[in-house]
Amino acid sequence: MRYLVTLAFFFFFGNHIHAQHQFDGYIDNERWQSDVYLSVIEDYRTLNGINDEQIISKAEADTSGYFQFKGDQLESQQKIYKLHVDNCESYNQASNHFDGHCADSRDILFIAKNTDSITFPLSFEAQMFCDIISNNPKTASFIKIDSLKEEMKFAYTEFRSKANRTLNNKKWFKTLQDFGQELNEPLAELYIYSFLSDRSNAFHEYYLEDLKTNTYYDKLLQRLEHDYPNSSYANQYKAELNSDKYIVSPTTENESGFNWTNLVIGLLFASVLLNLWFVFSAKKRKRKQHTEAKDQLTKQEQKVLELLLDEKTNKDIAETLFVSVSTVKTHVNNVYKKLNVNSRDELKSLFNR
Repeated sequence: MRYLVTLAFFFFFGNHIHAQHQFDGYIDNERWQSDVYLSVIEDYRTLNGINDEQIISKAEADTSGYFQFKGDQLESQQKIYKLHVDNCESYNQASNHFDGHCADSRDILFIAKNTDSITFPLSFEAQMFCDIISNNPKTASFIKIDSLKEEMKFAYTEFRSKANRTLNNKKWFKTLQDFGQELNEPLAELYIYSFLSDRSNAFHEYYLEDLKTNTYYDKLLQRLEHDYPNSSYANQYKAELNSDKYIVSPTTENESGFNWTNLVIGLLFASVLLNLWFVFSAKKRKRKQHTEAKDQLTKQEQKVLELLLDEKTNKDIAETLFVSVSTVKTHVNNVYKKLNVNSRDELKSLFNR
């Protein structure tokens, strides 16, 4: 009986203790470099572009274009993730990712958690990142939204007049909001909100007017705080919403004498602290990755690694460690293999040298 209880425990709870995710698919390796990057998006205003600080893993596609990410490092709460490939020059790739500038790139955004199995197949016309197959029904929400936005673009191009733009602004603003609610996923609604409220977007003025009377935004905050309590998404949205409400209804004090200026200053201060926390967390995560990477190496290989990072030649390393050059080459190859790099430049980029 005790054996059956123990077996049942591991059957029901084992997946939660050692939750595994698997993301795989294919890329067009004739068009793109073989490196595929997986990023986590904590700030929904950085959905576009490439940011080195958001990358959490890298996989190399094989000759058929197949790639795979597998492990247990993702969180149990759903988050926004991105897969991307690019053709940035390898020697300048780190700075391109950090600055967010790589004109020749392709990506896909999706929602996932640590138990998801997701496949990104090539389409019938061998187009990549156009479809998602997942055990999580929320994963493909962003693709559905992007498909609706494509319909919207077509409606705007039918007649290029001010009257047509005005009618379409009102129609599609409401259509996108309603579609987000039907998906029953606050992160999907947040994706739509970030688009409609973007200051560079033609919808922004309409959004500010809508904010004055529409209770939708407060209800979205309630949904976010309920499904994602104390998350960066809920906190960021709350701060932005309060700031935009102040913009559309600027008052120094309300009837009870509340000082809104102090509130805005407090929100700005909280935003600065939140950004500092993100930077600190990213650096801490990077240091942990470096430590874990070094732990894979033997003591002799760690010495070789440090000398490689100091730009020592194989001959210099051999003289320093009192070994032959051929032995040094063997250690260097082992370091490259264990750290998944192919050159000294990639090695220095991995350790920010």
